[in-house]
Amino acid sequence: QVQLVESGGGLVQAGGSLRLSCAASGSISSRNAMGWYRQAPGKQRELVAFITSGGSTNYVDSVKGRFTISRDNAKNTVYLQMNSLKPEDTADYYCTRAASDYELRYGMKYWGKGTLVTVSS
Repeated sequence: QVQLVESGGGLVQAGGSLRLSCAASGSISSRNAMGWYRQAPGKQRELVAFITSGGSTNYVDSVKGRFTISRDNAKNTVYLQMNSLKPEDTADYYCTRAASDYELRYGMKYWGKGTLVTVSS
């Protein structure tokens, strides 16, 4: 079992920045992928960004150039730096962890409880 605890959400004005953090604990494998999903009211959950244990990253088109995902393997922590935030970024953001990026996107993964990001216009 893996536990994921997110922090860093909140209310910010459009154009502002926030940094989300997610600390993993429990049965940690050195080979894994971690990422962030988000779900806005009335919309489907979408994968915003992920990063593999080797450092490869991937972003949904709507956040490219604005969001940066990074990780500290020694701390089993993943971060999501969000800049130039827009009202449409408002959502619950969920940290996830899986054995691979494929599993993160399509298969079995662990989920955090989520943290709310609200961007006001």
